Amino acid sequence: AFDKTVAKDNSLAVGFFQRGFVHLQLEMYEEALSDYQMAFSHLRKNTFIDYKQLGLRHILYAWEVLYSTAAAQCRLRQWQEARATLEKAVVWRPEGRTAILDMALERVQDCLFLEPMQVPLGEFFRPRKKEVEQLDSKDFLGKPKVISSIIPNDEYFGFEPLRHQKQGFYEPSADALR
Repeated sequence: AFDKTVAKDNSLAVGFFQRGFVHLQLEMYEEALSDYQMAFSHLRKNTFIDYKQLGLRHILYAWEVLYSTAAAQCRLRQWQEARATLEKAVVWRPEGRTAILDMALERVQDCLFLEPMQVPLGEFFRPRKKEVEQLDSKDFLGKPKVISSIIPNDEYFGFEPLRHQKQGFYEPSADALR
């Protein structure tokens, strides 16, 4: 499902983020690391992306993506890279709220694995009913009609390319002459 999601919108950072989490659960560590790196790049240097407009009541923060990237690096036993990634996450974390990252740095120093961040269960893309109802196609224009024509006997309504003229057809009727 995540493969289809990121194939349809390959700029969806949260799609890569969640797929990275699934890859970690499946012990596909290289793929998880790649997905987390893609998620971070799709944040486009923003500290967060709020997905409320899409129906996800979650904000994806850059520091969370970096933390999960470090978790994947730990599984690959890339301890120095994990430490560097966590130090980068400290820069992206809001001021004065680095306790979780400080603990993570200690765990990496001791060569212990980190548990990755994830979107809370039950929060993944559940648009409000009001928004889903608007997805049905609506015919705002109706059936097109020709309201006036320069051809007096023209009964055709609709749109078409220019028609070939028939002899006598375009002459005004006797009623129209009166």
